[in-house]
Amino acid sequence: MRRLLKVIAVVAGLQACALTDSSVFPADTEGLLPIAESLIDDFYSFDSARLEEALASAEDSKESLLYYQGWAEGGNYEIVERKRCALKASNIVSCPITVKDDPMLALAVDFFVTDTFEITFEGGRVSSVETSSNDLPIYYQARDWVRANMPELVAQPCEGFFAGGPTPGNCAQAMAEGYRAFTASDAYPQ
Repeated sequence: MRRLLKVIAVVAGLQACALTDSSVFPADTEGLLPIAESLIDDFYSFDSARLEEALASAEDSKESLLYYQGWAEGGNYEIVERKRCALKASNIVSCPITVKDDPMLALAVDFFVTDTFEITFEGGRVSSVETSSNDLPIYYQARDWVRANMPELVAQPCEGFFAGGPTPGNCAQAMAEGYRAFTASDAYPQ
């Protein structure tokens, strides 16, 4: 009888663990994945009205993501690898996208950047989007070099840099031009 009770207790414990695991990502969270994938489609459509509509419930993310979309368009972002979005938490979806772009190509390095979109949901709607990337240190070195050595090139087109500036595409193009100058300079690491 004691053995039977122990077996029942073990089985009940395992079932409780199973319930806990499935409650972390309930079945209804799977419905968030197509919404996240659609948001990525909207971003890479380079149609700002379409992206703005997708961000209707993510007011705090609109300005920076719309600017980034303009930067990506001006920088000729081309998707190299698009991994499927995946649940990171019950209300957060992570979408990694590897791209080829003019600013990185200007640096003459054999590397494609992966941008990760972290999309947070509230009530089944996109409530915020944060992006991060695995840019190489030389990317930041070049950016700082351009700002210090060619401020006239980037001052106007990069006004409001990633803070809602009016010409993100022109900024990306100017930075790519500056990065080419950096690559030809003595400051470029060999």
